[in-house]
Amino acid sequence: MKNIFKTSIIAVVAVFSLSSCNDALDIIQDGEMPADLTFQTTADLDKYLNGAVYASLDNSNEIFLSAQFTDELGVGPQNSELQLNAHQFYLDVTNGFAAGIWLSNYGTINRVNRLLDGAKRITPSTAEVASYNNIIAQGRLIRAFNYFTLLSYFSTDMKSSSALGVMVFDNVPLVDEVKPRVANSEVFSVIDADIAFAEANLTSNSNYYRATRNLLNAFKARYYLYRGMYPQAKLAAEAVLSSSGLSLTPATPAPSGLAFGNTAHASLNALATANPYKKLWVDTAQGEIIFALNRPSTPVNGWGNIGSLFNTNVSSSSGSTLYDMGRKTYNLLSSVNGDIRRFAYLDHTSKVDPSYATITDYRVKDVLIIDKYPGKTSQPMRNDLKVFRLSEMYFILAECAVEEGDYATAATRIKAVRDARNYLGTTTLPTYTSKAQAYADILLERRKELYLEGHRYLDLKRLGAIAQVAIDRDPTDDLKTIPVTIPIDDYRMKSLPIPRQEIQGNPTIQQNPGY
Repeated sequence: MKNIFKTSIIAVVAVFSLSSCNDALDIIQDGEMPADLTFQTTADLDKYLNGAVYASLDNSNEIFLSAQFTDELGVGPQNSELQLNAHQFYLDVTNGFAAGIWLSNYGTINRVNRLLDGAKRITPSTAEVASYNNIIAQGRLIRAFNYFTLLSYFSTDMKSSSALGVMVFDNVPLVDEVKPRVANSEVFSVIDADIAFAEANLTSNSNYYRATRNLLNAFKARYYLYRGMYPQAKLAAEAVLSSSGLSLTPATPAPSGLAFGNTAHASLNALATANPYKKLWVDTAQGEIIFALNRPSTPVNGWGNIGSLFNTNVSSSSGSTLYDMGRKTYNLLSSVNGDIRRFAYLDHTSKVDPSYATITDYRVKDVLIIDKYPGKTSQPMRNDLKVFRLSEMYFILAECAVEEGDYATAATRIKAVRDARNYLGTTTLPTYTSKAQAYADILLERRKELYLEGHRYLDLKRLGAIAQVAIDRDPTDDLKTIPVTIPIDDYRMKSLPIPRQEIQGNPTIQQNPGY
């Protein structure tokens, strides 16, 4: 892990410099602050948690890689054909976004480990014990989530304890320290221990930008689901529904006369929108958000603008569209009358050409301008990153019901989300008669609801084979005449490649099959 952790070791966050960069000569670099000076009080731990650990959280690599590689995006008219390898199914050790997932998550793990190491140097007063333990619990829950994310992308089988997982660091490593990948079971043990500590020590907190009990339950639901531990996933998801105080955000009230591209559509997507669902995406209301990464208007810590991955300037026809919505995704959203997402996810200046299928030049086809991340007041394209929302808990419960053979309950869970997203009224209750059919419909609704939130690749990896669903693009989504899908059992759908930086810096590492 030499190259990856070296990046994090020299990072300076807030007023702290991460100091334990023990190289062969043990040289103290300019600006370093030794750990025994950095961490002297419980308040110091809290500052480091906020300024270093939370500040390092970022899932934009996950969002973009999933979107580009699957069927969420089409190539926009201002795209200069850069960074298209993954969109054309070239996925190898040089992919920057796959490397970003690896680096970002290990970077945060490193910072949590430094927090835990610093905590050992402090003896809290009796009055501070609960606060001290809560800080550690937040850090450990975040670490558990980072290890889970790494497993989700880089393990070939999350349901197998013996499958090859990722590296485990529970210490502050030396610059030249390297470790091999270990079995999933060893990583699960770390995650489970972190969950147990969080269970025992997290205090009540309603701040959805922080690790709370709502986040703990939501994380457990996703974690156990991916592992195939359906009873545990069900209990955790039900706990979110019963104790979070959240409810599915409704699509109403919606502007009257809503039609694609009209003034009502423009009103719906304005930053001052009154629509509850759109408020989620312009960051003026929490709604059903369980946990989000705060991205304030004032730049902090070098954070990028998530919307700039798709539109260079603003999310309208004047904003230089690099990627637009995949046409089949748009068709799915348009197939249900009253679905608010058709309008909420797309700018009103989009060009929708009914003859798109006969047009061979992608630069004059319809341009479905993504408006899911329009930005905030005074800061276009910068939005909070929504990591867990209540709708996902309904999908998790639907999957658990399918595994129980309770197709009726699974259908009810899916209908609940569809009803919440429809501004014209209730939707038809689906009917499932087989596991494959049920999972295909769950995948369909996840595709629409969790669009551009970083789920699609993992959803296909988990459920594509049993649902008989693969990447589903329209030919007009691509620049050139290339395959619009790959088999669901292709090695690229089983795991991401271990990045070249890690391979070069860590002779003990093992690459995933196919790369």
